[in-house]
Amino acid sequence: MHASERASILAELTPAFTLLRPEEQLAPVVFCSPHSGRIYPRAFLEASRLDPHTLRKSEDCYVDELFEPVVALGAPLIAARFPRAYLDVNREPYELDPELFNGRLPDFANTQSARVIGGLGTIARVVADTEEIYRERLPIGAAFERIERLYRPFHEALAGLLEETRKRFGMAILIDCHSMPSASIGQPPGGRPHFVLGDRFGASCDAKLTRFTRDVLQAGGYEVQVNRPYAGGFITEYYGNPARGVQSLQLEINRALYLDEATLAKNKDFGRLTRTLMDLATKVFAALPVLLERRAAAE
Repeated sequence: MHASERASILAELTPAFTLLRPEEQLAPVVFCSPHSGRIYPRAFLEASRLDPHTLRKSEDCYVDELFEPVVALGAPLIAARFPRAYLDVNREPYELDPELFNGRLPDFANTQSARVIGGLGTIARVVADTEEIYRERLPIGAAFERIERLYRPFHEALAGLLEETRKRFGMAILIDCHSMPSASIGQPPGGRPHFVLGDRFGASCDAKLTRFTRDVLQAGGYEVQVNRPYAGGFITEYYGNPARGVQSLQLEINRALYLDEATLAKNKDFGRLTRTLMDLATKVFAALPVLLERRAAAE
């Protein structure tokens, strides 16, 4: 066990997440923002070779705020308080990088996934533009503390929300909310669409719901891609199981729509995008009985 890591988590990152519930849940939809956490523990900053602004490059800045108005529409929103650079809940619990830790990793750790090899495991070794985060290797106990005290409570709460929703409405739909840089590394700005929808190529979400979401956004004048370049991460894949009554759709937002990507400050269009997302949620909620009635009847 790593006492200093535990003390830091208890002092600065407890509770691990925020959960905003409507007075009454009116739609079978749960919104999740796993990468918008912006509380950077002091000990983490001291252990990093990077300044706080650089660490924030992998953060889905303000995505939780963009979606917060859905609560007034009758849907819950869960958001991590810790940053992705510290712990990534959109990974398997033990996607651990052998290059990052002192001590022997457990046999059940996944050390060979593409995400680990790229430095972006459950405990990231690099930030978005491949800069190394830490000055030196971490004790393996630090990883266990983060997983047990932050990762597990977050996923227990998310799983509970989905099960509660499924039991109440007969189905549950998870909207996993993210943001993406406006261009890939080394490419000029503007290289990516406004939105990317990921449904694991139809495995995590009914294609009718994916298409409806795409069509609403395109009708608003936005460029939308499906499953390119993001088909959905661990959360989308793990929870999306249409045969068991749970749909999961990942929604990636181009940061240029609402953010100054250099300063990480909200831009003048932040409010407009919030209204766009609320209009989308309203239309999806209204269309769900028709979109999914055939599947619900079959189940």
